[in-house]
Amino acid sequence: MDKKTKAIYEIRARIIRAMAHPTRLYIVDMLANDKMCVRDLTEKIGDDISTVSKHLAVLKNAGIVRTEKNGTQVFYILKTPCVLNFFKCVETVVSTNAKENLNLITLKTGAK
Repeated sequence: MDKKTKAIYEIRARIIRAMAHPTRLYIVDMLANDKMCVRDLTEKIGDDISTVSKHLAVLKNAGIVRTEKNGTQVFYILKTPCVLNFFKCVETVVSTNAKENLNLITLKTGAK
């Protein structure tokens, strides 16, 4: 692998790592519907503000969310809504695996 190709894959891995936490996945889902401030996200998540802020910083540094100031409040918005397509792909993998596992269980037990 040459340096340019390696750099591309490193960037991809950084973005995937940013999403590789249940809370951050939940935040992305919440922001799919509308922009939200840290306080609102904190209430929905149930963690403290500093923890939610750290998750938001990871997502922002990866280019997944951006901020928008409105007076004294800072709102978070999906910068790249196409990330939701990744969720659809993940759900397809989950569904496919579940069907395969069900078929395997059915074969092993002889159930119909």
